[in-house]
Amino acid sequence: MEKNITDKIQKALSHAGNVCILTHTNPDGDAIGSALAMFHWLKGKGMHASVIVPTSIPDFLAWMPGIKEIVVYEDDKSLSMQHLQEADVLICVDFNAADRLDEMEQTFENSIATKILIDHHIEREHFCDLEYTTTKVSSTAELIHQLIVECGEKHLLTNEIGSCLYVGIMTDTGSFSYACNNESTFRAMADIIALGVDGEQIHRLIYDTYSEERIRLLGYCLSEKLVVLPEYGTAYIALSAAELERFHSKNGDTEGVVNYTLGIKGIVFGALITERSGRIKISLRSKGNFNVNQIAGAHFNGGGHKNASGGDLYCSFEEAIKLFRSVVPMYGAELKKAIE
Repeated sequence: MEKNITDKIQKALSHAGNVCILTHTNPDGDAIGSALAMFHWLKGKGMHASVIVPTSIPDFLAWMPGIKEIVVYEDDKSLSMQHLQEADVLICVDFNAADRLDEMEQTFENSIATKILIDHHIEREHFCDLEYTTTKVSSTAELIHQLIVECGEKHLLTNEIGSCLYVGIMTDTGSFSYACNNESTFRAMADIIALGVDGEQIHRLIYDTYSEERIRLLGYCLSEKLVVLPEYGTAYIALSAAELERFHSKNGDTEGVVNYTLGIKGIVFGALITERSGRIKISLRSKGNFNVNQIAGAHFNGGGHKNASGGDLYCSFEEAIKLFRSVVPMYGAELKKAIE
């Protein structure tokens, strides 16, 4: 972390009349949790803030405090553009490249507002004026907590902020099963619980409110679509647009499905391939030291973390599966070592 970066962020915010908080396309729990935590913090400081996300928010996050304040770009481009153009400060949370803003990228790049990045992904593009970043935390939500504390404003933490931070940290660690082997994560969680946040209730709201269609889709994935390549310690699930439509799948319905591939003994590399609106999304997961970030960057126009990354392809569904299956043997030696 750059020396005095916290002071620079505080100075930028102190001169801002309007602050606009942005997340990546297809926002997940960490993106929404981080954005809303920042929103509530700034509002608590008496500032004017707004949140814009490029695409729709998963249904399982619909209960979150402040969720109705979020503007979805694809639903209201006019209001989104207004917020973007009026902003004195643009805060980007939980993404490492401007193209993750999708259709908002050009407007963002043309803005003369001060741009601040708060993120924990590796291999970042330097597209903001100020960067509050590190890969040594569980989530961007944990970084938001750290920033608030470093600004000397821990007293401004509320139950609402804490709930949003809890969502971000919990979802980005798979309910504290990975990327959280660090005492700082649990110190942050202790602060959050001390605010009166009900972690058990939040877990139920996130994981125990699935629609019948989503549960049936998961069953279909595991019984019909799971492909195992035991010689490479690899498993994957591929869902076409027609299959997703069959189960009336909404944004967020496939969240977490890829993790089931790693539940198989001997599997160290898992993938979920989904076809939506002319785009193929690939989610990659791994165990141990097998680095899926390098695979996402080299073959799938993406990136992320060592054990959790993703990317996009613009080809046919069949071509995407063929590409994935051709990539796996390239890492045969590394996969064999990871299995052992």
